[in-house]
Amino acid sequence: MTIHTDPALMPGQLLARGVCRHLSGAHGFAVVEEFVPERGRRVDVMALGPKGEIWVIECKSSRADFMSDGKWQGYLDWCDRYFWAVDEAFPTDLLPEGTGLIIADAYDAEILRMGPESKLAGARRNALIRRFALHAAKRLQALRDPGAMLDGRIG
Repeated sequence: MTIHTDPALMPGQLLARGVCRHLSGAHGFAVVEEFVPERGRRVDVMALGPKGEIWVIECKSSRADFMSDGKWQGYLDWCDRYFWAVDEAFPTDLLPEGTGLIIADAYDAEILRMGPESKLAGARRNALIRRFALHAAKRLQALRDPGAMLDGRIG
């Protein structure tokens, strides 16, 4: 798989698109890109599974992109499974042990290694699911009626 150029999207966004297509189509997940689980944190993809499982996927388009990311471990407290999504040319030996691996391009993805499961506490899961639903609904509303989101915030 290779990343095809799209003038409107950055390489990491193209990876995220392929990941979202795969998780929603092949696994029945609802997905949101650029999700904020709490102030100061933004994950590339948050996925909500059919059984309520929550996955976080960080998309890395290059070695430099990965090396400059010092915050990824803070995302582990916000998911049941954590994954890296990279293209087929990425040097996967750089990725930490004990994390999931997805190979993606702009159109699809494949899970090569499942991230270990670390179940979220019930209260955190419930709060995240509510935040996810609110965020997704606001994002949909902004697409349908851009003028309604006067403050520019999605949530």
